[in-house]
Amino acid sequence: MANSDIEQYVHQLSNQATRENALLELSKKRENFPELAPYLWYSFGTIAALLQEIVSIYPLLSPPALTAHASNRVCNALALLQCVASHPETRGLFLQAHVPLFLYPFLNTVSKTRPFEYLRLTSLGVIGALVKVDDTDVINFLLSTEIIPLCLRTMEMGSELSKTVATFIVQKILLDDVGLNYICATAERFFAVGAVLGNMVVMLAEQPSPRLLKHIIRCYLRLSDNPRAREALRQCLPDLLRNPQFTGCLKSDDTTRRWLAQLLVNVGSPDSAAQLSGEVLTPTPLQGQ
Repeated sequence: MANSDIEQYVHQLSNQATRENALLELSKKRENFPELAPYLWYSFGTIAALLQEIVSIYPLLSPPALTAHASNRVCNALALLQCVASHPETRGLFLQAHVPLFLYPFLNTVSKTRPFEYLRLTSLGVIGALVKVDDTDVINFLLSTEIIPLCLRTMEMGSELSKTVATFIVQKILLDDVGLNYICATAERFFAVGAVLGNMVVMLAEQPSPRLLKHIIRCYLRLSDNPRAREALRQCLPDLLRNPQFTGCLKSDDTTRRWLAQLLVNVGSPDSAAQLSGEVLTPTPLQGQ
């Protein structure tokens, strides 16, 4: 697709009559045009048109009446916003304008029909694009706008893929010191996250997913860097994580096996850790020490 075609499609987003096709074409071709994000952000009326697409389906969220066609259309608009969230030139502007808040109602839905699941997954993709780059400003924004409860809801009731993306977002928040301190600041926050992670581990005993388990283990390992959280995890870490039969699905994933072994050493289960790693591991230093 030539630059002139891109410009034409971006221009067509501002016209209701041509918008749907332009959304489809741009979302399909966005990977081939790395500078699409600045085009979208700086062209007159384009971001307003994308937000109009998002707001227009709010009435379909409750009671749930979202059709596959409406879901596909708004997800094409979300795919373009993900470009803006990913691009270094527009990411900060995207946050300053508080655009992610327009997506939060989608993450608050509970219907498990395919159109809603696709909508949640695509919305999580936009947030995931923000956290992929290690940026404390992004973490501060997400924490201040209460993203954690929305992610926890998806981690409890979403599809495997949605759960994986939501857990990845929580993982990236935890890996930032600001995020770890926030979640461990009160027992209520810590146990809210811990309870959901624990329920997911139990669920994985029935429906294994090595990819999802990898993110869960990384979350637990990061939590164990906090002194109070490490102490709590000695009591509330799921026993399944000490069970070689359960963790056998990780046999070809050396990185995750090492993470789990380190986690088990941190919470005082060196014998279980020894079954996972041939290395002699010592507890990692606590945060702030």
